[in-house]
Amino acid sequence: MIKPLITPNQNITTESALPAIEMKHLTKVFGELHAVDDLSLEIRQCEIFGLLGPNGSGKTTTINMVSGLSKPTSGEIHVMGYNLRTNMRQVRQILGAVPQETALYEELSAWDNLDFHADLFGIPRQEKKRRITEMLELVQLLDRKDSRVSTFSGGMKRRLALGRALLHNPQLIYLDEPTLGVDVQSRRAIWDYIRQLREQCKSVLITTNYLEEAEALCDRIAILDHGKLIAMDTPDALKQKLGGSVIELETAEPSQIIKMLRAMPGVKKVVQDGNQLRLTTEAGSNVVPQIINAVVKEGEIRNIAVREPNLDEIFLSLTGTDLRD
Repeated sequence: MIKPLITPNQNITTESALPAIEMKHLTKVFGELHAVDDLSLEIRQCEIFGLLGPNGSGKTTTINMVSGLSKPTSGEIHVMGYNLRTNMRQVRQILGAVPQETALYEELSAWDNLDFHADLFGIPRQEKKRRITEMLELVQLLDRKDSRVSTFSGGMKRRLALGRALLHNPQLIYLDEPTLGVDVQSRRAIWDYIRQLREQCKSVLITTNYLEEAEALCDRIAILDHGKLIAMDTPDALKQKLGGSVIELETAEPSQIIKMLRAMPGVKKVVQDGNQLRLTTEAGSNVVPQIINAVVKEGEIRNIAVREPNLDEIFLSLTGTDLRD
């Protein structure tokens, strides 16, 4: 693999302690709209960090500021120790990006797209052919290297865009909705590539509306809503904050037992949907046997399942809105 073209600023601190991205009181205002509102985040080296939020939550605006496509109204961003305001050239050399719009040259071949990008980033001529070949092999497009990009499927274009972003061996990669509009098979392949980046100690910042994607990939997650940070933690820790377990049960007369269940110690929330009840329990509680006994006394349990809370429920609990609103 080629060496990074720019190394981190070692004068600030030791590399092991240096955040990949540090945002301090970041704000972006468009007229009356606060798209990002006093956001402070620190993203570590060698981790996959996810930004989640509904449309309009500020995810893409944040990504655009980190990549230098949009200037903050106020606040600071440091990327691998470099101040973005004063060291944009150095940041661009260590940053790889896959935006929502792949922005490939449709009439050029896959090879020519990567060749052009290699020249932009000053990859030495003796390295270029090998590096392009490596990237096309990585994203499984070497057999289509001479095909026009206009003939590619959406999934193939996303994979080529990922290969382009990795071509100059960046230390930090941002991916804005990396699997948006691609088929299931391509999505799984892209997930595999992203996991490989973490194994190489690359830092990855992704935005996504797919909760399954966030759970599958991210070491930590920040949930944004209306430009503000609502919560930040690992997926497992966020689940524990919501509650210990989710109990889903079906009974003939749920309305007769809702009040009783809501009054039980260890039960945080009860939601009814027809004959179905969904109960959220407190972390560390062991109320499942008591719930079963109480329901059986009042009638018949037709079906019951116990599971962990998912990120959909966490997001709804924190924001009061569905992720895709």
